[in-house]
Amino acid sequence: MLAQVERTLRDSCRVTPGSRLLVAVSGGGDSVALLALLHELAETYPLTLIAAHFDHQMRPTSAADAEFVANVCGQLGIPLTIGSENVSALASRRGAGLEEAARFARRDFLEKTATNTDCDAVALGHHQGDQAETFLHRLIRGSGLSGLASMRFRSGLYVRPLLDLAPIQLKAYLQERGLSFVDDESNADRRFTRNRIRHDLVPLLQTFNPQIVPHLNALASRFGCEEDYWQLETLRAFSACARDEDGDVCFEREALLALHVALRMRVLRHGLIRVRGRVHGIVSAHLEAVEAQLLSPVPQSDLDVGEAWSCRRYNRLFLRKKPFPAADSFEIEIDGPGTFSLPGGYELKVSLACESGVKGLLAVEFDAQKVAFPLRARSFRKGDRFQPSGMAGHKKVKDFFVDEKIPREARQRIPLVESDGKILWIAGWRRCAGFAPHEAGGTVLRLEIVEANPSTGNGR
Repeated sequence: MLAQVERTLRDSCRVTPGSRLLVAVSGGGDSVALLALLHELAETYPLTLIAAHFDHQMRPTSAADAEFVANVCGQLGIPLTIGSENVSALASRRGAGLEEAARFARRDFLEKTATNTDCDAVALGHHQGDQAETFLHRLIRGSGLSGLASMRFRSGLYVRPLLDLAPIQLKAYLQERGLSFVDDESNADRRFTRNRIRHDLVPLLQTFNPQIVPHLNALASRFGCEEDYWQLETLRAFSACARDEDGDVCFEREALLALHVALRMRVLRHGLIRVRGRVHGIVSAHLEAVEAQLLSPVPQSDLDVGEAWSCRRYNRLFLRKKPFPAADSFEIEIDGPGTFSLPGGYELKVSLACESGVKGLLAVEFDAQKVAFPLRARSFRKGDRFQPSGMAGHKKVKDFFVDEKIPREARQRIPLVESDGKILWIAGWRRCAGFAPHEAGGTVLRLEIVEANPSTGNGR
């Protein structure tokens, strides 16, 4: 078994001789076996070992567990760092379950300890039984294929040198070496999902197939191998159809739809991980909801996908930490020529000229004899209508926005310039019919949209 652990450490965990390993030791049989095996192995496969124990303060005997681990490490001559936190209180503060809070606190302690002790990796004592339980736990929770790859031999900082060993092998090793360990009574507490899987579900499945645990391990391993391939394809596709916008991820809808649905779902999952900062908590139901949003005939929608938001805006899909903020309403009185500040870093320049001379979407001119001050620049209101240039009848401003595929957040920031209650100009987009400057001359009322700080870039 020592030779098997050495091969796993070298080939699967990618831990090279001379590495510094932080070994997580709870005091239970698996972690004690891990520490003892690595200690034996360190004689021929040079390793520097440091132990770490975390007290979750969830049991009256937890302080005794820490003392037990300290004695084991003292006998082996391995330095030990002990951490502690009231996980029940942490769960209340975070609004999380006990299992999730315990995992967060433990991982935080291990990673900080690894940094402080200059360790190359953190060794965990997971074995085949743990892998089978993880697979079933994620299956029940609704994980996709990526999640069903379950635990890997190496995941970033963490390594699992015992992952291809059966629990019975570790028990035999402990007996042969005469190693003692502590029993964590919370492992029998069926309030925790993983305990119900271990004590109820796995034994039930073994009545159908006694080899269910190694079979589930083999399946997770195959999923893991395929996941490595898919990860490369996902990164290529993500780079081709996504871009970063101030920490948000923006996709062009057509680029996503051009992908095979299997790849598209993985690209969406990668985007959610980028936005959320972690994979934990992303399940198949989230991805299926975003896929449905992408395919929907509804052009604009917002969707809560667990610590992130998916926002469809016509031909774009945004993955964001929070929904788009609603724009504030505004109204600006314009009693004569001048420059007036607008939302979004723009200005409205109002001037009188002797002759017509501007073109483009960001400037418009009217006959000053037909349009009188005061003017008003304001945000869109429900029920607004205007007569677009080139049309005989009137049109709802909302319908104009829909036709132009203007996102709902942008609509409230677009100034509507009106005179005497009549909308003259949807600034930067469309003027009204009539009131054009007289060809024979006369005073021209000129309105222009300009950037307040042109160095920040151009925009419509």
